[in-house]
Amino acid sequence: MATKKNTAPAKKTSSRAKASPRVAAPKSTSHKKPAGKEVQPTSLTGGKKGGVTVPRVRIIVRSFDYTVIDEATKLIVETAERGGSLVSGPVLMPTHIRKYTVNRSFFIRKDARDQYEIRTHKRLIDIKEPTSQTIEALQNLSLPAGVDVEIKMI
Repeated sequence: MATKKNTAPAKKTSSRAKASPRVAAPKSTSHKKPAGKEVQPTSLTGGKKGGVTVPRVRIIVRSFDYTVIDEATKLIVETAERGGSLVSGPVLMPTHIRKYTVNRSFFIRKDARDQYEIRTHKRLIDIKEPTSQTIEALQNLSLPAGVDVEIKMI
């Protein structure tokens, strides 16, 4: 007769090592605004130079043709750099695509359709520390036809 041994079932062990408890890092108070001191503005709102905020010019260029918009942004960047300003860009923005579906026939054959789309390309140029010479040169700049330019002072 075989005797049965009283043994506990074996525990399954995982291949992972036990994770050590994490130690919380001390909380820093650097994100709080110190009393009596002014917080520096972020790069989007313009920088400070000698206690005076430096203006920025943001130019958004739109066009249906990407070759024309590239020529226009090249002219704007060259003009701003000649005037002695710091230029960041051109930054390619997402292309806005408007799609239109049109029936080929107005009465029969509903399944026959044509699809058209209009692509609007955008570029963004930031001019940091614009000089009066730069602004005047940009106002007198002649750009190719079919380019829409939006200028904002930040």
